Amino acid sequence: MSLIVNGDQVFSLREEMRREKKRVVVTNGCFDLLHVGHLRYLTEARKFGDILWIGLNNDDSVRQLKGPNRPVNSERDRAEILAALRVVDAVTIFAGVRATDFLQMVQPDVYVKGGDYTFDSLDQGEREVLLGCGAEIQILQLVPGKSTTSTLERIRR
Repeated sequence: MSLIVNGDQVFSLREEMRREKKRVVVTNGCFDLLHVGHLRYLTEARKFGDILWIGLNNDDSVRQLKGPNRPVNSERDRAEILAALRVVDAVTIFAGVRATDFLQMVQPDVYVKGGDYTFDSLDQGEREVLLGCGAEIQILQLVPGKSTTSTLERIRR
């Protein structure tokens, strides 16, 4: 399937998934300079359901989260690369540093985050949306030594 789904299409795609009784797994992030850690994380996340849907931070929110020199790749490029991955079924670009509105629209069955988070450290608004829609929350271990920030630091040196 691998779709880049804009905001207008989110509700209809989610309804289609419900009709087909598909278990929707959601994760979100910047996914700038895609690396093997991202791939392993997304592959593991996909195992929790039938559909893997990624919420992708837009360029402005990446700058707010990561600094003025980020993202390296534009939101459209990052979305296209993610959508081309075999394990990814849908990608939606969202505005804002928090995925709250995206999560509210998609209403996932399962929400997955990396091991740099705990249930308690998840954003409270995001957590409330997830609990409100009955989503299962899974925290996956990080792949040691694999991050965009560390890759960029190695390039700078």
